[in-house]
Amino acid sequence: MIPYGRQDISQDDIDAVAETLRSDWLTQGPAVPRFEAALGEVCGAAHVVATSNATTALHIAALALGLGPGKRLWTVPNTFVASANCGLYCGAEVDFVDIDPLTRNMSVVALAAKLEAARAADRLPHVVVPVDFAGTSVDLAAIRALADDYGFFILDDASHAIGGRYQNHPVGDGALADITVFSFHPVKIVTTGEGGAAATRSDELAARLRLLRSHGITRDPGAMSGQNPDAADEPWYYEQIDVGNNYRMTDIQAALGASQLKRLPQFLARRQEIAARYHHLLRDLPVIRQFVPDDVYSALHLYVIELDEDVQRSRAEVFRAMRAQGIGVNVHYIPVHLQPVYRALGFKPGDFPNAERYYGRALTLPMYAGLTDAMQDEVVEALARAIDGRAG
Repeated sequence: MIPYGRQDISQDDIDAVAETLRSDWLTQGPAVPRFEAALGEVCGAAHVVATSNATTALHIAALALGLGPGKRLWTVPNTFVASANCGLYCGAEVDFVDIDPLTRNMSVVALAAKLEAARAADRLPHVVVPVDFAGTSVDLAAIRALADDYGFFILDDASHAIGGRYQNHPVGDGALADITVFSFHPVKIVTTGEGGAAATRSDELAARLRLLRSHGITRDPGAMSGQNPDAADEPWYYEQIDVGNNYRMTDIQAALGASQLKRLPQFLARRQEIAARYHHLLRDLPVIRQFVPDDVYSALHLYVIELDEDVQRSRAEVFRAMRAQGIGVNVHYIPVHLQPVYRALGFKPGDFPNAERYYGRALTLPMYAGLTDAMQDEVVEALARAIDGRAG
């Protein structure tokens, strides 16, 4: 089976993890700050806060931005459920903005129209979570202009986009988004096993993220309540000043991540080659190929096609035929608003037609640094057979 995504682990990665296992620190040691510093160099962020996974990063990011009951979070339906669930974790109301059919990212036109209506109804969002789908940055400049006008925070879900660029800005540098979240799951471009991070240029938000990541506990006398006058003479003393979580990354994970980051340029370059080959190899098949805007350097976490409407076989038939030929295709994503949890909140089919139309034809092809040209040729040949009925 050729999977749709796969980690690439080198001997250097193994050695880095083994060195940490032999050290005095498996968690809360020096490896996590080293990883955070290395990631900050990559994305140009003043502050990086590593977490146990990207879902926990989204949660504390939303909390740090002040999301809570009586407030609203908007995101896209075309994403993993965590982009929306972080709003529910905070007790906030969640809503969605339809996607642009070309980029499959949040539609700026749809967002502007929804904001205008929300202002009239006094129901503006507190946080908007655009998603850099497949590694391609959203139009952050346009969303920033709307944020400045309507007064919402931008929490960029860049789980797919480490190493990407938008208008010559590294994704995550904080020039346009208030907080950016990355994922380091094994199918992502860089892995820590499980892991995530939140990046920001705000000192205040970074301090809040760190507090919420670790139980809401501080050992900083300047941040304490002042209720214990002997605190300065008690070096063991700490205070819980907020209700936080245990969302820390381990040193074992961080050691793997720091080693992986050294090969990020290599990973990205290979993904660019694979995407260019797909674009060429798929030119005569009845599919819509992946699109990247001119002002974006996509990290290309995924390569997603859509079957043309005149393809006679259903997407499910093509999917099963590909799997039967040993090609591990996938589908990204089932629209979040159609999940039972969100249907129970009142969402229904037809609410976001672009996302639903895209989902009905989407198919994710294998994309990872270890995919060889020969394997990629096999993928495209299997796709041709699946579409015309010669397989499955």
